[in-house]
Amino acid sequence: MLAGGNALGAYHAGAYEVLRARGIEPDWVVGASIGAVTAAIIVGNAPEDRIPRLRQFWDEATHHTGLSATDLLKPRQYYNGAHALLTLAWGRPNIFRQRLPGLWSALPWMPDDVALFDHAPLRGTLERLVDFERLNRSETRLTVACSDVTTGEEVYVDTTREAIRPEHILASTALLPAFPPVEVEGRLLCDIGYTNNLPLDPLFATEPERDLLCIALDLFSVQAPRPASLDAVLERANDLIFASPGRRAVAGLTREYALRQRLDPDGPRVTLLHVVHRPGADQLAAKSFDFSPSSIRDRWAAGVRDMARGADRLDRPAPADAPAEQRFVYEPV
Repeated sequence: MLAGGNALGAYHAGAYEVLRARGIEPDWVVGASIGAVTAAIIVGNAPEDRIPRLRQFWDEATHHTGLSATDLLKPRQYYNGAHALLTLAWGRPNIFRQRLPGLWSALPWMPDDVALFDHAPLRGTLERLVDFERLNRSETRLTVACSDVTTGEEVYVDTTREAIRPEHILASTALLPAFPPVEVEGRLLCDIGYTNNLPLDPLFATEPERDLLCIALDLFSVQAPRPASLDAVLERANDLIFASPGRRAVAGLTREYALRQRLDPDGPRVTLLHVVHRPGADQLAAKSFDFSPSSIRDRWAAGVRDMARGADRLDRPAPADAPAEQRFVYEPV
């Protein structure tokens, strides 16, 4: 399960690099927003091409300004903030660009608009980096998460039921009001991030028929140090919006499987490895738009580090006092 988070998504690529190196290949990938982009690149390429394609995507997304980062906290924050402002001013050529009238539609004499940016460039990037014919015939199942703009309903497009096309990925990345919603087969769809940024629901809609390992990669954390500035408060508010549904989903699964344990102790065992990106002190409230070389590199490296820790945890023997027939095991990293 790959959550959304725009520029934070380089974390997914680093984590998948570890899984690939350790020979852990998914049977099913669920993606939301930038997680849907990552998932499409993974499923829509031959195994040996997946990491090179992910590197190509993030190399193109990175904002190469020629400026060098520093290890000093305040200068690094200014560096990150400057790159986020440049992205908001000029976009990223492989993902999104400025839109007219966009923000100018707020003026009384301008025509109305529904978004600030145009993410049409992402379609061309997907068509270059993803083989959609391979994706739709792959043995690896892919589910893309969206929301219906008019009803608020969660919409899951799944290769076991229908063909996934570039417009489905665009819809999953259409976070309002940054990007415009996408009409697909009569439904107006957008990013699911505000309501369910870590959509585990498709994986647990029915009880698994056999033991299941679910690796959930989250880009926002419900835990953080006490904020000491206005920017840190804004970052904390943003994190809580996007991270809280995942926490509720895990709590619900814990209660559900406690009941299943009582009803059927010998049922399939579920292990949920929840790997969460925790940004450094240099990251700002606008981190989702910070495509600076140092931030993209740090997020990829953090994905490698955290996923390696998670994989090591899976290899550890169960504690001697652990219940022998525990149905649901939650492993946060």
